[in-house]
Amino acid sequence: MQKSNIVTALAALITFSGTANAEDNNSAERAIPKLVVAISVDQFSADLFAEYRSSFTGGLKRLANGVVFPSGYQSHAATETCPGHSTIMTGVHSGRAGIIANNWIDLSIEREDKTVYCAEDERIAGTSFGDITAATQGDFVASAWHLLVPTLGDRLKKISPESRNVAVAGKDRAALMMGGHDVDEIYWWQGKGFSTLQGRKIMPAVARLNETIGAKIDKARPAFEIPARCSAHSAKIMHGDGKSVGDYAFQRPDGAASIYRGSPDFDRSIIAAATAVINDMKLGQGETTDVISVGLSATDYIGHAFGTEGLEMCIQMGELDRSLGEFFDILDGQDIDYVVMLTADHGGLDLPERMSQQGVPTAQRIDPDLNAKTIGKKVAAGLNIPGDKPVLYADGPFGDYYVSLELSEEQREQVKDSAMALIAAHAQVEMVLDRDDIASVEIPRGSPEEWTLAERARASFHPDRSGDFIVLLKKGITPIASTQRGYVSTHGSPWDYDRRVPILFWREGIRHFEQPLSVMTVDIAPTLGALIGVEITADQTDGQCLDIDGGPANSCE
Repeated sequence: MQKSNIVTALAALITFSGTANAEDNNSAERAIPKLVVAISVDQFSADLFAEYRSSFTGGLKRLANGVVFPSGYQSHAATETCPGHSTIMTGVHSGRAGIIANNWIDLSIEREDKTVYCAEDERIAGTSFGDITAATQGDFVASAWHLLVPTLGDRLKKISPESRNVAVAGKDRAALMMGGHDVDEIYWWQGKGFSTLQGRKIMPAVARLNETIGAKIDKARPAFEIPARCSAHSAKIMHGDGKSVGDYAFQRPDGAASIYRGSPDFDRSIIAAATAVINDMKLGQGETTDVISVGLSATDYIGHAFGTEGLEMCIQMGELDRSLGEFFDILDGQDIDYVVMLTADHGGLDLPERMSQQGVPTAQRIDPDLNAKTIGKKVAAGLNIPGDKPVLYADGPFGDYYVSLELSEEQREQVKDSAMALIAAHAQVEMVLDRDDIASVEIPRGSPEEWTLAERARASFHPDRSGDFIVLLKKGITPIASTQRGYVSTHGSPWDYDRRVPILFWREGIRHFEQPLSVMTVDIAPTLGALIGVEITADQTDGQCLDIDGGPANSCE
């Protein structure tokens, strides 16, 4: 298996001096691992894991031979990147973490742009987030300020200041939500290389990697070799105005750096950055345990741009498996006693044009008139509310809707009631929930697949940030009306195709088992915490520790 140039170069530079754990790997009592590697593969649904599992030969095969929970759940309704990542290393539902969505509306802030990004600090004067899907976003300052709870790394550093808490990801929101507030080093992709928090310097190893990437990112790249197993996935699917997906092998012309992140090369760069940080900081070699969170983002960008069932995703699954295998091989060669956890922030749904050819004739794109602006104008006209200012705000066609604060209380109630009724009557809408009704629901427990839609919405709800009402779409509705901006499919629904993700654990000598019953991503932090001596009490988590020993011993004890 040939390694990428970047990973190979980094591997050659590594000169770890750590020693292997002297404990017998099969003994009932094992030493605390020196390095926790927490990996999130953005949009890596349980369905993708199941579909491609038999073809894995690298890192994902290794993890599949560890402890496997194939039915993990991002149990909340708002199955987006920021909420999903906020659950993984905190052990609490996204609403309790304060991360109700990627973006929400705050009509009380003074700036003209009322959209708040989950990973910004809008208190800083002169900042504006802009559009999350645009190539050039607003001038915002990346921050974990909105995350209201500590991560596992935060907790570890509080009791063990010598421990290092590090995060590397393709997206700032992935790195910040998994790393938390007290991070020693944190990096995410920005433009043509990795960036970090405002006011911090980029460490030399990452700066050198940025130079390496920058020298080649704009150069043409030939197509990936198409594995035999992917041939059946190669079929052109038309969408939009003469555009198609389904048969692309990630070839790039000169000057195409803008599409780099939507390719398997992007994950290789993220892994290379994580490897560089591990090497430079000598993570896992000290007297205390270190934590590195790694957010692999290419699967999500590929899913959005090409869907989940074409040639593109088939190639990506093979390359992800290969890249993870190379990463683990590098760690193995340095005698680090490490434990790996891999999961995802959410799942995903294929584009409706292909779904309609593959047994789901009801799959649809959303009605372009189902949005806050159009609905708000209808409501204002029906209620004879004068003026041109919006009466209704939302970041998208589904999720949180907010009623203007410039209206009287009576008008606000009228607008809310009228808008809820109008939206609920739409054929593509499953349910519209009033915030008061959601707030009255008890925090759900038990099997997440059995939760009601209101309970799923409750897990995403925060009283200071959630909308006046929440819109949930029917199954199979893709909330992208037009594909002109390059997105053909997405996620974000309360349905299980977006909620179910694999949760995998591996450590040298771990006893393999597979538990098919449902667990949740909020179980991950208490499970890892038990391994490294970080107690997360029952009142501090919405999850529970999972015993991953696989034998008579109990890893939770």
